[in-house]
Amino acid sequence: MAASPPPGLKVRQRPPVSARSPQPELPPHLQKYVATGETLVAEPFKGITADGSVIPKLFSIEKTGVSTRPVTDAAQALLDSLSAEQRARALFALDTDAWRRWSNIHPYLMRHGLPLEEMNGAQRDRALALLRESLSADGFQTARDVMRLNDFIGMITGSHTEYGEWVYWLTVMGTPSTDEPWGWQIDGHHLIVNCFVLGDQIVMTPMFMGSEPVAADEGPYAGTRVFQAEERQGLALMRALAPEQRRRTVIATELPGEVFTAAFRDNFEMKYEGIRSGDLSSAQQSLLLDVLETYVGRIRPGHAGVRLAEVKRHLADTHFAWMGSSDEDSVFYYRVHSPVILIEFDHQRGIAFDNDAPSRHHIHTVVRTPNGNDYGRDLLRQHHARFDHAHPGHRH
Repeated sequence: MAASPPPGLKVRQRPPVSARSPQPELPPHLQKYVATGETLVAEPFKGITADGSVIPKLFSIEKTGVSTRPVTDAAQALLDSLSAEQRARALFALDTDAWRRWSNIHPYLMRHGLPLEEMNGAQRDRALALLRESLSADGFQTARDVMRLNDFIGMITGSHTEYGEWVYWLTVMGTPSTDEPWGWQIDGHHLIVNCFVLGDQIVMTPMFMGSEPVAADEGPYAGTRVFQAEERQGLALMRALAPEQRRRTVIATELPGEVFTAAFRDNFEMKYEGIRSGDLSSAQQSLLLDVLETYVGRIRPGHAGVRLAEVKRHLADTHFAWMGSSDEDSVFYYRVHSPVILIEFDHQRGIAFDNDAPSRHHIHTVVRTPNGNDYGRDLLRQHHARFDHAHPGHRH
């Protein structure tokens, strides 16, 4: 069925690209995007840092007391449902660079794994069960709504070669286990979740979620809306600041055009900017915690609490930065940044729509774990240092 763009916007006229298969020849800007991505993925992984140096001993292998068995069981159930050919496409070694080959844009560029679109109904239910067991109820709802809105933009544009609810690729890295490290990834337009599991620990970054549009007012998805809390809470914190505090928080008047730590920015250097949490009042710190809890709260219950406790230990070293205006209906970018978490929110210009200036109809968000623990890499490093995996008979 057809659907209409938001009031005041039109569909941008441009040559369509395929979201499902490689194209014989990509447009020049996408050729450059892929070449840059390949170069950056080939760099040794360091992690996002403030100055190029990783702060040591921020993360440790420990018992959380929160079982990961539901996640492990869901992953194994999915793998058990696949044919041999499907398993070969879905299953990767734990140390694969496929972890770092995700991309939030819709053309088929570096996709890997097994697309949900090629699964039968029972297999797709098991794939969704893996997401459901790994995320909170709110996190799963947001992920599914992003997928539905990706179908909705296909209805608006009429380009179902580019968009769809199930045009997402699922990959399992390693073998699901209660003690050996493993993980999974979903990768597609506006939805990337990386989940690393080690014992009863989980690291769920990088996590990229976005949408254009962010709401559906008609059709089968009418009433669907994403990122309301992320938008509202960030603006509430900014507007709660005193004038002098705002001057320290605003680092630019123009929006950046994209979050700084999107695809291929695993080693990005981002200095601390804006206002420190220690310079906020208790009421303002409470608003900052509201923002943090919303993003951390996308993780499954129990593990979200573990992650939030980790974030709170570094609250004094947490910075809040802003770009753009802070009027009630303005567009803006904000960032929450500490040694152990990086959150970015950005209003974007139109891609499917014809607005060349940022609007509230297109939003990107990303959550990262700086200082080397995206993809659980620092925990994996410690695990390998503790156990000799060079010998097949090693025992934990």
